[in-house]
Amino acid sequence: MKNRTIRYPFLIAATVAAAALVCRTAAKADEVSDWNQNMFTAVFTAKTTPLVTIRVTAMVQSAVFDAINGVHRRYTPVHVSPDAPHGASPRAAVVQAAYGILVRLYPTQQTTLDAQLAASLAKLTDEDGTLGESVKRGLTWGQYVAEQIWAWRSTDGFTPAPPPFIGGTAIGQWRPTPPGFLSGAAPQFAYMTPWAILTTVPFRPPGPPALTSIQYANDLNESKLIGRSNSVARSADQTLFSIFWNGNTAGYWNRIALQVADQNDLSLLQKAHLLALMNIAMGDGAICCWEAKYTHVFWRPITAIPFADLDGNDATMADPSWSPLLITPNHPEYPSGHSTASGACAAVLAAYFGDQTSFSLTSELAPGVIRYYSSFSAAVDEVRDARVFGGIHFRSACQDGQEMGGRVAAYVVEHSLQRINGNGN
Repeated sequence: MKNRTIRYPFLIAATVAAAALVCRTAAKADEVSDWNQNMFTAVFTAKTTPLVTIRVTAMVQSAVFDAINGVHRRYTPVHVSPDAPHGASPRAAVVQAAYGILVRLYPTQQTTLDAQLAASLAKLTDEDGTLGESVKRGLTWGQYVAEQIWAWRSTDGFTPAPPPFIGGTAIGQWRPTPPGFLSGAAPQFAYMTPWAILTTVPFRPPGPPALTSIQYANDLNESKLIGRSNSVARSADQTLFSIFWNGNTAGYWNRIALQVADQNDLSLLQKAHLLALMNIAMGDGAICCWEAKYTHVFWRPITAIPFADLDGNDATMADPSWSPLLITPNHPEYPSGHSTASGACAAVLAAYFGDQTSFSLTSELAPGVIRYYSSFSAAVDEVRDARVFGGIHFRSACQDGQEMGGRVAAYVVEHSLQRINGNGN
């Protein structure tokens, strides 16, 4: 099945919040799905950046998984040993674990989170409207797990933030870019404590092509031609999917995971297992990516193209008036964060369901648009093209990021959350 797009013109003017609401209707109602979606309601309400969202989703889904796994005791945990009280409700444990993390991450949204918690608990009450002993035990266990995950990740290096990173002015070196000329985003991700991998060293990408190489010239000339704001070489669909994928990376892949999980009738525990694996792989992929970004500190197309006459490469030419289709993110170019995270997520989903799995997807940046994919790899390949066609990346950064994300995911799937006394889900 070819990738297809459906557009509903009457929805094009819808707000981001409305788009998020449309996305919420796709997943079946259960506690794991509900609180994954509640998590993204909080994320979009707070305007959490895509990078920081990856840490949020890994925290919440780790807590959810360790909470339900503590009741069933079927897998090795993310962090908290499976030791729930006998007879504890797994559904209650999931609810309280997710709430316990989110209310700490987003204290200003407590009123909304409290209402969501009350709605979940209303589904778990006895006929007389009270909470039974099983539910109470599940809530106690879920809160304990949330506290343990919170304590663990509170010392992961995310805070305190380091001094602003402003790069440099050497040829090939990243420096703040227009329009905001912001300092480099979240350099502390480069040295944060990983979730599952032991170190970033085995996953390091080869680095950007030398400025004088043929590969660099090819990369720059491609981004220059097709990534410029008014490029006539870029098709209408290429423009559309470049904008479509320019949103919150974790949001796309969690929606995909929930949709495919429901298509395959995964149990509550299996769904929690899948989401934990995927979001942890994405979290470690982001750490590996940022370690590489702040090691190579490579410049973006918006800087490289106007200064191409200084790069020592006869196959490149400067264009001082060049500007990209998309706003350039405020961090070094190599490797691509979106491609790394998407590569990690797609690899986990392919390991679970097989790559040739069909699904549809919406975007908060293209309300009313639904795109269809015949495989996880097809979606990742489109992400890779989107970053180049959007004029914010070179192709090598996207290819190397995608490959690195896949390697991180392979490690996580092989070594984390393993079935106790045997393999399988």
